[in-house]
Amino acid sequence: MNAMQEKLFLELRLTRVEIEYSLVNKHKQDWFTSILEEELTDIDAALKKMEEGNFGQCEISGEFLPDDLLNMMPTLRSVKDSEYLETYFKKPLHKPIL
Repeated sequence: MNAMQEKLFLELRLTRVEIEYSLVNKHKQDWFTSILEEELTDIDAALKKMEEGNFGQCEISGEFLPDDLLNMMPTLRSVKDSEYLETYFKKPLHKPIL
């Protein structure tokens, strides 16, 4: 694991603990419960990839995902997911090459 991945690994583990705490302490199931559960699944997948040494690789093509995107969203699974994200941001995610 490189330094960026170590930092993300720690952040993901902390986020996992926070989400688990929130789920355990919820008094009732609501619309947000499923979002937390999905996020927990994504975090577990990212942590497993880090442990196996294939973090940052696209699950479809095997290409490496851009570090800047992984820093923003370490649970990205594919290049397609990153393209999907760009439709929701007002500013471009990638710096233009001049």
